[in-house]
Amino acid sequence: MTADRPAVDVVIPALDEREAIGRVLAALPSQALRHVIVVDNGSTDGTADVARSAGALVVREPRRGYGRACLAGLAELDRRGPPDVVAFLDADYSDHPEELSQLVAPIVEDRADMVVGSRMLRPESRRALLPQARFGNRLAALLLRRLYGLEATDLGPFRAIRWSTLAALGMRDPDFGWTVEMQARAARAGVRYREVAVSYRPRIGRSKISGTLAGSARAGAKILWTLARLHARGRRS
Repeated sequence: MTADRPAVDVVIPALDEREAIGRVLAALPSQALRHVIVVDNGSTDGTADVARSAGALVVREPRRGYGRACLAGLAELDRRGPPDVVAFLDADYSDHPEELSQLVAPIVEDRADMVVGSRMLRPESRRALLPQARFGNRLAALLLRRLYGLEATDLGPFRAIRWSTLAALGMRDPDFGWTVEMQARAARAGVRYREVAVSYRPRIGRSKISGTLAGSARAGAKILWTLARLHARGRRS
C-alpha cells in the first residue's frame, strides 16, 4: 500500500434496499475507490438492478445472513485481487458514505489496522439509533472492554480494515454476530484498533433486525453468544 493511493474496496450487504441503495452508491467517494461490491442477499424488490445501474459490482448470495453476505463479497474481491483496505457499510442509507475517508485515514497513515465508525460518540448520531440498538451497543461494548480489553463504544457496521489483518482473523459468523466477532478477534490478535465519530441518521425503510422486537432479541442473543463463545475458546487455547 502506498501512502498516497492505497487500493480501497467497499462491500455493501443488501437485502431489499431498492429505495436506499442508489443514494448510498451516489454518496460514496468513488474517486478514492477501486471496487464497490453490493452483495444481494436474496432481495425480491430489484435491489440488484438498481445497484448495477448505479455502477456497482453485484454479487448474489441467496442464503440469508449479514455475515454470509460479507463473506461472499470478500470472496469476490479475493478473486479479483485483494485490495489494501476493505470497508463495509450498510445499504439502508443510515451511514454517511461520504465519511469513508475518515475511516480509512488512520490505516493509510499507519496509525491503525482496523477502524470502526462509532455512532455513540456524537449525541445527534446516538439519538438516531433506536432505543434497543443503543442499549445493545452499550452492553456489547461493555463486554468487549471487560472480556477482551478492547476500548470500544459501538458495533457500528461502517468500518474499514487492512485486508491482511482481516484475512488473519479467520472470520466465520454467518449472520448477526459478524461485527462483534471481528472486534473480538481483533482484540485477541492485538490488532491496532481505533474508533472515529461518524454521522448517522434513521434508515430508509424498516430495519430487518432492530425494527422488530423479535429481530432485536435474536440479534442481541447472537451477539452475546458470540462474545461468550470466543472468550471461552480463547481461555482454552
